[in-house]
Amino acid sequence: MTSETFLSRTAASEALFERARAVTPGGVNSPVRAFNAVGGTPRFITSASGAWLTDADGNDYVDLICSWGPMLLGHAHPDVQAAVAGAVARGTSYGTPTEPEVELAEEIVARTPVERVRFVSSGTEATMSAIRLARGATGRDLVVKFAGCYHGHVDPLLAEAGSGVATLAVPGTSGVPASSAGETLVLPFNDREAVTAAFAAHGPRIACLITEASPGNMGVVPPAPGFNSFLAETCRAHGALFISDEVMTGFRATEQGGWGLDGAIEGWVPDLMTFGKVMGGGFPAAAFGGRSDLMGFLAPEGPVYQAGTLSGNPVATTAGLATLRLATPEVYAQLDRTATTIRDAVAEHLMAAGVPHVVQSAGTMFSVFFRDGAVHDFAEASQQDTAAYAEFFHSMLNQGVYLPPSAYEAWFVSAGHDDRAIATILAALPAAAVAAAAAGGH
Repeated sequence: MTSETFLSRTAASEALFERARAVTPGGVNSPVRAFNAVGGTPRFITSASGAWLTDADGNDYVDLICSWGPMLLGHAHPDVQAAVAGAVARGTSYGTPTEPEVELAEEIVARTPVERVRFVSSGTEATMSAIRLARGATGRDLVVKFAGCYHGHVDPLLAEAGSGVATLAVPGTSGVPASSAGETLVLPFNDREAVTAAFAAHGPRIACLITEASPGNMGVVPPAPGFNSFLAETCRAHGALFISDEVMTGFRATEQGGWGLDGAIEGWVPDLMTFGKVMGGGFPAAAFGGRSDLMGFLAPEGPVYQAGTLSGNPVATTAGLATLRLATPEVYAQLDRTATTIRDAVAEHLMAAGVPHVVQSAGTMFSVFFRDGAVHDFAEASQQDTAAYAEFFHSMLNQGVYLPPSAYEAWFVSAGHDDRAIATILAALPAAAVAAAAAGGH
């Protein structure tokens, strides 16, 4: 592909990016979208349908981001669209209680171990509120998190976060007061000894431990067998609360989220959980929930204040409710088959090209690390060939497949990934693997 061809295919996105940079920091409203980690021009998407994105230049791409997880059913699903259209026709926001928020709460409670939920507008707001609730309920201040786990851009949780922070190498405490950062203990993921030592030293001060149910923000790094159960037991023994962050995995990894991969089998239950993405059906919506007695600490029942003008928005809750009702066991079985087909093909072609790699998954989520050996924590996730990934990414993009523009992200499939979409992905892999091999430092 010549540079002239490449430029002609991105001219409209180039022009929009120039306009965006003049009025928006970096030209984007979330850092990883800027393509800084892979180089090149971010594509400005104008429409989407099923498994496909269309950009401002008229290029079509098979989407393996799915809006970073929410589009479980595919883009513009007709039944979700119809439900949303009906909700919009009735008004977009009331600032009052509505029936859809009650129905969505009932659906979440039915699928998960939480007893009551409170809606918010973003995953960041959900984790922030869950931590405030944990502090209010325990009377303690210290928070424990794991390096590489991302829980939104809450001040005390940006210490050694993954995802965009890892991609851009942003200092964990930039703009965060030392007093706030000092209220967080950061431990290596999957390290039982570190957890035991932290609680031995600081147990009476620890309000909560928060972890991604199965981390996806440093790439997909599943918890070791029994690790989440160990965390729940450790927290309970020390009077701290265990918060399982399912903003990414909730209703995405399985029908019951990340908890369905181990908690439902091993029998442990988090004290609090956070949700987002899929439960909003593509709209800005999130939630946190847990035991009824803990949720009772929230105003207006209790002393912990939390509020939001657009929380439980009727359009967003309608979209989320329609999505969850359509997300049947058959849909999850299809997602599993699709994800397995793509994972196996990626591994096959990278192996054939001699590219060091490991593919890791958590339910229907997966990612590819360009390195030898399994990844158990953030330190190992950081030891990969990002230059090889960048070449792989651009080869796939130029062949009509849109991957995450960062080596530290999960890949997502949808029920909209039909035979044509899968065939497009499989056809693009051989050349992409060769491109990665040519760029790799091995």
